[in-house]
Amino acid sequence: MKNKKKASLPARYLLFFLILFCIGLLTVNYFKPGFLSPVTNAVNSVLLPMQKGLNHLGTGFADTAYDYQSLEEARAENQQLKEELASLKEDIGNYQQGQTELKQLKELFELKGQYTDYEMTGARVIQKDAGNWYHSFVIDKGTEDGIQVDMNVIAGGGLVGIVTEVGKDFAKVRSIIDDDSNVSAMSLNSGDTCIVSGDLKLYSEGKLRLSYIDKNDNIWDDDKIVTSNISDKYLPNILIGYAQDIQTDSNNVTKSGYLVPVVDFDHLQTVLVIKTLKVTGEEKQS
Repeated sequence: MKNKKKASLPARYLLFFLILFCIGLLTVNYFKPGFLSPVTNAVNSVLLPMQKGLNHLGTGFADTAYDYQSLEEARAENQQLKEELASLKEDIGNYQQGQTELKQLKELFELKGQYTDYEMTGARVIQKDAGNWYHSFVIDKGTEDGIQVDMNVIAGGGLVGIVTEVGKDFAKVRSIIDDDSNVSAMSLNSGDTCIVSGDLKLYSEGKLRLSYIDKNDNIWDDDKIVTSNISDKYLPNILIGYAQDIQTDSNNVTKSGYLVPVVDFDHLQTVLVIKTLKVTGEEKQS
């Protein structure tokens, strides 16, 4: 048994009827204005809210897209500013470091002019022992540069220390603030002798020990203390620092006090090595 086909209206007929219906409505509205107002109002009451909603939704999407674009632009600009700031900080750091090195080199040049009798060579500090201060450190000059053990090292206006170990391209220096350091010294004014002893704990106050001063010797506060002529390793008349708080000891035989060094042992970057060794009487005889 054959299935019956459902009756259907061809689409072209439906379109034709809709066109005729619209023409009819237009004709009626033309001859009788306001006749279709109820229909228009009804349609508008449905369509206008939908249109407003669609407009609001579209505006929201547009605002969101604009805000997102603005946010991305702000992020990109912020990243660029961060990179520029980092670059500026690096430039400032390099400039400050360069200024510090320039200042130290100027001081070394002036210091070299004070000791024209000695041959010297400049060196950079490349390593230091643990701790806050440069009590023991390594420089970038060694035997290839003529550096030897017991050569004196100066910087910042005065004595830094002495070379204790030498390699092919490096040398180790023990500074005068080290606990194992003892320097034979004297007052530049009177020539009376004393001993400058290293003391890391005491150097936290910016001072070293000054001792073995005879009670009758003329060493007083603010005297310039320099390396003595009788030192077996240190060349004479190298400034070490200034005497402070000189007092008679409890034994009533000697005096002691403190020395404020002229070298800043917190920030050593460059030094001068005096390539002249101290010649003692025994070495002269030999």
